[in-house]
Amino acid sequence: MNRTTRTALCTAAVTGLVFGLGACSEVKEAAKSAASEGSEKAVDQVDKSINETYEVTYEVTGKDIESIEFHAGGGTAMQPKLESAKKPASPWTKTVTLKGIMPAAVNPISVTGVADLKCKVTYQGKVIAEAAGEKAMAGGCVAASPIAK
Repeated sequence: MNRTTRTALCTAAVTGLVFGLGACSEVKEAAKSAASEGSEKAVDQVDKSINETYEVTYEVTGKDIESIEFHAGGGTAMQPKLESAKKPASPWTKTVTLKGIMPAAVNPISVTGVADLKCKVTYQGKVIAEAAGEKAMAGGCVAASPIAK
């Protein structure tokens, strides 16, 4: 192969590589842009979910209820502050406003009336968590945030 042919082939190969890599970089930039837009939308959705509020009503019934602990909206979504009602009258109800992904939770404690103990969490007229007897006392009623769904 003579020198002119070799130079022409090398030039063609280099030109092909330059155009090929240029096209790849444009595709890569387009992919980055699309991913960025997608992640921005995801971040916007998470921000909206964290800042959005929702209202639930807790209800507890039973005999000899010593106390009721519940999430009332204070603290953070991942570390909700517990509030409590000591020696509440039965039936006990409380409507609270929670935020973001904070779970709705109510936990009644009764020393002697465990068999009659019941708890439930209502959101927009629908019961989203309920428990009775030992289950009500052992774990209470806990429901995932309806905003997180």
